[in-house]
Amino acid sequence: MIYEERDYHIRPGKLAAFVACYRDHGVALQKKYLGTFVSYFTTEIGELNHVVALWGFNSLDERAAMRKAMLADPAWQDYLARVDGMIERQTTRILTPTDFSPLQ
Repeated sequence: MIYEERDYHIRPGKLAAFVACYRDHGVALQKKYLGTFVSYFTTEIGELNHVVALWGFNSLDERAAMRKAMLADPAWQDYLARVDGMIERQTTRILTPTDFSPLQ
């Protein structure tokens, strides 16, 4: 299994609105299309206005196919319009667990 870490830096003052919008309009759609939902985090100490989402996939090919299907859904496009202007920047990393990691 591979893990995708999506790291969002949210515009100051928009974190609560971004998280609420994701909760109400985004996460159910992603669960419908994507792999294993691992977790969703916000920060309280250190770098603020920061959200991290973790998703698990069997392979990069599976991830690509699932994301393509999700991006074609008009409901996902509606969600993207709702969060437009809230995200300052985003990074995505693919993580591979070590052989002793509890996440395999």
